[in-house]
Amino acid sequence: MIKRILYTVLAVGLAVYAGAASAQQLSLAQISQYLNQLQTAQGGFTQINQDGTLSTGQIYIKRPGRIRFEYNAPDDTLVIGGGGSLAIFDPRSNAGPDRYPLNQTPLGLILRENVNLSQENMVTGVTSDGTTTTVTAQDPDHPEYGNIQLVFTANPVELRQWIVTDDVGTQTTVILNDLAKGGRVRDILFNIQAETRNRSN
Repeated sequence: MIKRILYTVLAVGLAVYAGAASAQQLSLAQISQYLNQLQTAQGGFTQINQDGTLSTGQIYIKRPGRIRFEYNAPDDTLVIGGGGSLAIFDPRSNAGPDRYPLNQTPLGLILRENVNLSQENMVTGVTSDGTTTTVTAQDPDHPEYGNIQLVFTANPVELRQWIVTDDVGTQTTVILNDLAKGGRVRDILFNIQAETRNRSN
């Protein structure tokens, strides 16, 4: 059943890509410019976990340095990136969130104030299938933190999905659904301390 759902999700993703097809491979400069111009965004996402299970939810981005994943039931997990940290709130735990330095995660690469994919040793691979351009990037100073594969379509340039490989080799795929760029995204959504206080009351 899980495999059937997974194939359906991937088929939908491929259909989206086909609708935005472009035979031109995007340059690193074009992709860096897109990411630097992406100030705020929100939309739905489907996450494919290492074990093949699926999660869905809403994503909010406010660059630099802020991201929020609200997972739908039955997961109900909340992940907030803000203030230099990445916090994971598990609804089954009363111990507060697990916290990690954001710049020690692959997501920190695309949330930087200035993304420059042409930086030496940052990009380890670029491929194109005529429809999408996939860029694999890592922290050039700390490749041990893992990497992120970013998948883009062109005309216009759009980020469609990413695959994060963490420091122990675990892979997580996030497919973005109808990511709407621009608009007001409230700062409180990325306030880890405020969320921690709310959950303790």
